[in-house]
Amino acid sequence: MPTALGSLAEQRRRLVAARRIHWRRTRRLTAILLLVWLATGFCTVFFARELAAWSLGGWPLPFYLAAQGASLVYLAILGVYVLAMRRADRRFLALLKAAPGGTS
Repeated sequence: MPTALGSLAEQRRRLVAARRIHWRRTRRLTAILLLVWLATGFCTVFFARELAAWSLGGWPLPFYLAAQGASLVYLAILGVYVLAMRRADRRFLALLKAAPGGTS
């Protein structure tokens, strides 16, 4: 009987450790992508005068970034988040299945 309790305690410890790793990765990814989002929105406005000297397709670069570029960056952020979280979730499930007594 003490062996079964020890086994359950070990399974619980592994589950908690796997969750901790998963959420640490999730928070790190979210923070990085939020910083990219902030930089995209903030830098376009803050550096608009400096960027106005450049043009893209005949339009001033700040206008292009605000109208098109920022939207494309936001779409890329979403795509990166989806792919990275899919990969992180697969790793988490693999850790759970690798643990003794893991889900099948």
